[in-house]
Amino acid sequence: MESFCHEDTFQAGFDLGSKAQKGDVYCLEGDLGVGKTVFTQGFAKGLGIEEPINSPTFTIVQVYEEGRLPFYHFDVYRIGDIEEMDEIGYDYYVYGEGVSLIEWANLIEESLPEHYKKITIEKDLEKGFDYRNIKIEDKTI
Repeated sequence: MESFCHEDTFQAGFDLGSKAQKGDVYCLEGDLGVGKTVFTQGFAKGLGIEEPINSPTFTIVQVYEEGRLPFYHFDVYRIGDIEEMDEIGYDYYVYGEGVSLIEWANLIEESLPEHYKKITIEKDLEKGFDYRNIKIEDKTI
């Protein structure tokens, strides 16, 4: 799917969030500044979450419970050791009652569940500064 502006990226997240089901895990990848937070804000809105969504870079996980499903937003960019995931209760969230979205999931690949959706957001400056290609794939380990 193609995004030509901030609103398109938000809408792509919203559409996916509105279809999310209990137990779904989404792994979000893309370079810094590509729009992962905008996508996640749309995703949360699609779940019915109204509160502001920020990237949990320093807390690793942020929990939102006001939507139609609990939303567990991970940012594992600063994870130093995979064991840190156990310390924050990763399994409780990922195998729990809500929906998980993990930014920089490639850094914890060995901890991902057997099935997940991989979302990749990429720029293509030849198509414009605001252009993004958003690819969504079903993955099975």
